[in-house]
Amino acid sequence: MTGSVLVVIGVGGMGEAIARRLGSGRPTLIADHDAERVEGLREQLRHSGYDVHAQRVDVVCRDSLSALAATAAELGDITSVVHTAGVSPAQAPARQIVEVDLVGTALSLEVFGSVIAPGGAGVYIASVAGHILGAAVDEASAALLSGGTPDELAGAAIFDMPDVPDDLARALTYGYCKRGNQLRVQAAAHLWGERGARVNSVSPGVVATAMGWEEFNADFAHQAYEAMINDSPAGRFGTAEDVAAATEFLLDNSKSSFIAGTDLLVDGGVVAGLRSGALQMG
Repeated sequence: MTGSVLVVIGVGGMGEAIARRLGSGRPTLIADHDAERVEGLREQLRHSGYDVHAQRVDVVCRDSLSALAATAAELGDITSVVHTAGVSPAQAPARQIVEVDLVGTALSLEVFGSVIAPGGAGVYIASVAGHILGAAVDEASAALLSGGTPDELAGAAIFDMPDVPDDLARALTYGYCKRGNQLRVQAAAHLWGERGARVNSVSPGVVATAMGWEEFNADFAHQAYEAMINDSPAGRFGTAEDVAAATEFLLDNSKSSFIAGTDLLVDGGVVAGLRSGALQMG
């Protein structure tokens, strides 16, 4: 079977919700570093009637991503790419956050930007942290995050924080990486545009996925996360379905064909509250 192929990289809470929402009636390729997780979801989706295929991927390896793209191309025209793969400060040390969240995204943008079909679109998941913590990124670091090679990204001086407590260093690293995702997508818009395709990013706020709960329950983040939920205009957790709906909008050329190289906040108004002074995170 061939057709308009959806590729979803990273099948945690958001990736699964996106695959379920957008994969019906089309060839869908799901990928994750966790082979057991991706195979389990493949079986669930197949039993629900989806035409779904699964492959393990290492997003910090260009060859692994290229192999994933080759598999997708065998299924048909790659018209939708969604990259949700990432690790959070409560899950990983700073170095791994840089490798997975920043370098992995940069490699994915390059690999899939060279094979995306005309009329296709991509969505890369960033984070509200890119707007909050990433605001501290200076101009020189922003230029590197936007256009540096994967090796340059991995060794960027902005991630050298020897005198910063580990919890804070991981949180800052995460914010800088997510700001890098936003900038990287903006920079990649022309590469994708040359193929007649679009790419954007989505920056979720506090979303009630397994990763989101892990962050919420971490001692170093709990107070800030409570404020982001209780004192935001929305006054609630986000859901994976909120992110999936935003992703669907950005992939749909009938609704968003004039949106390219931008970041869509799906944060319940957290950034708006911070900028207006109505929300205080301590």
